[in-house]
Amino acid sequence: MKKAVKWALGITAVAGVAAAGAIYANWNDFVPVAAMGINYVRYLNAPKGELTVETAPDFSGAKTSTAAPSLPPDDGLWPSYNKTLASDRFSSLKEINRENAGRIKVLCTYDTGQHTGFNSGLLMVDGALLFATEFDTFSIDPITCRENWRKHESYAPATPQAVNRGVAYLDGRVFRGTQDGRVLAYDFKSGERLWQTAIADPKRSESAPAAPIAWNGLVFIGNAGGDFKGVKGRMYALDAASGRIVWEFYLVPKQPGDETRGPDGASPLDVSTWDVSKGSPISGGATWTSYSLDREKGLLYVPGGNPGPDFAAMLRGGANLYTGSVVVLDAKTGAYRRHFKIVPKDWHDWDVSSAPVLVTSASGKRLMVVAPKDGHLYGYDLDTGEQLYRLPVTKVENADAPFSIGKSVHFCPGSVGGNEWNGPAYDPENNLILVGEVQWCTSVKLETEKKLEASAKFTPWSGEDSMNPFNMWGHADPVFDWAGWLYAVDADSGQWRWRAKTNYPVQSGVTPTAGGVVFFGDMAGNLYALDTDTGRKLWGEKIGGAVGGGVITFATPQGQRVAAATGLTEVLWPTEITTAKVSVLGLAEH
Repeated sequence: MKKAVKWALGITAVAGVAAAGAIYANWNDFVPVAAMGINYVRYLNAPKGELTVETAPDFSGAKTSTAAPSLPPDDGLWPSYNKTLASDRFSSLKEINRENAGRIKVLCTYDTGQHTGFNSGLLMVDGALLFATEFDTFSIDPITCRENWRKHESYAPATPQAVNRGVAYLDGRVFRGTQDGRVLAYDFKSGERLWQTAIADPKRSESAPAAPIAWNGLVFIGNAGGDFKGVKGRMYALDAASGRIVWEFYLVPKQPGDETRGPDGASPLDVSTWDVSKGSPISGGATWTSYSLDREKGLLYVPGGNPGPDFAAMLRGGANLYTGSVVVLDAKTGAYRRHFKIVPKDWHDWDVSSAPVLVTSASGKRLMVVAPKDGHLYGYDLDTGEQLYRLPVTKVENADAPFSIGKSVHFCPGSVGGNEWNGPAYDPENNLILVGEVQWCTSVKLETEKKLEASAKFTPWSGEDSMNPFNMWGHADPVFDWAGWLYAVDADSGQWRWRAKTNYPVQSGVTPTAGGVVFFGDMAGNLYALDTDTGRKLWGEKIGGAVGGGVITFATPQGQRVAAATGLTEVLWPTEITTAKVSVLGLAEH
């Protein structure tokens, strides 16, 4: 009976979507509504969350010293998207530890009241939790979840994917990007808007959903939209006080006729790595998550997105620089310093999307560790540039199979698989890299070159031959024929020590602590606390909708707290339909 009622509700939801479609003139408005109805039906028989842990039988990457490492100082705050500008996400707090983590509980929750693609990172600075949705920016009390201020912006978004990955903070100002291509600054105390600067053109399907980072009077953010024909990825530094563009860097070749918004960062890039066909403009290389920065050397590390068209590599011969790369720039001037080509030739939509982690390992090596969407974890020696390891951390299948016209090719990770917008973390106590992954595969059948070349500029340009707009980036495997992973990998050797598998994708932030606990969430709304030494489950509970954004920890006068962003509801993900919320957890009283 209950199932019949659910299906009746589902049919009603789909009917409502059809009715809504009749009145929505704007495709960007209709798609999220349609996706909500479809996902409601797909989620009716969702299984409960499950987690299993496996220890590597042949792990040989033991700590190089039995002495306790000197842990970094921790003021109990979380001031940037990945806590530090180096993106290590490690907290030295240890009030919550492996002995008492089983007693944590939700202490308060803030409900945005919005159905939206909630994958915002969370910041905690000066007694306030900060985060963002597509149109709103929030400041709440981290102890009571009471709202300090909420700033709403009205605009027409460039695309129907209603996402924003969070804010940056510096010197009393809060910064964010928008889906119509602007960067905004607000007063930290009042929420009053201080300035706005356009870095992208929504009429060209360009947006700015990435979480910026801020340092030394500058705000760093790039544009998204590299899946649209003719859109080129660019990186910007803005003056934090005024919003003035300090420099601009094209992540794919800048050509005559391309717009200039600020002084060019010196670049050696030219068209020699792009052998494009007639009617195929150089496209791609956009950024849409966040960035890392080496404070000591003043170097900005930029993860570069896919080339376009995503799946049709025959239209773009060559290495397609700097797509699929981590590009290193002088943070002050935007001048090119070096790059690491991570995905050599991409025809799977395998962006290098998440921020790399910059660490000094137990052996004393300066490392960059990065996890793109191709399902591998990469380690690089920053002094030599040598690739030290390339470890598969989710299911990899048909990675080298070419795509063809008229034939569907199944591959893993899919175009929404691998590592999405939250990258690796580093636990210095165990010399472990911890990374969450998506196991969900995709099938793609190519359009003809003639159709692709005839496509209008600034329209979706994946190369997938499908009449269904929801399959624009390939046909995903059936709902729940997926999984998630959390891998714990020795930072020096690249060998995994333990791995946890969930029956839902893992896309949340991953946060290890000095208490021997690592926190993360899955797309069913489960938040987990595992023992960082062994992967043993210490605590796990469904706390809301899909956990696809920030999971952080911080100090308060009342003790250590954990906060999680829940309720991701958007076009690409069949998740529970619920509003976006932030929940704060802490230890239950005896």
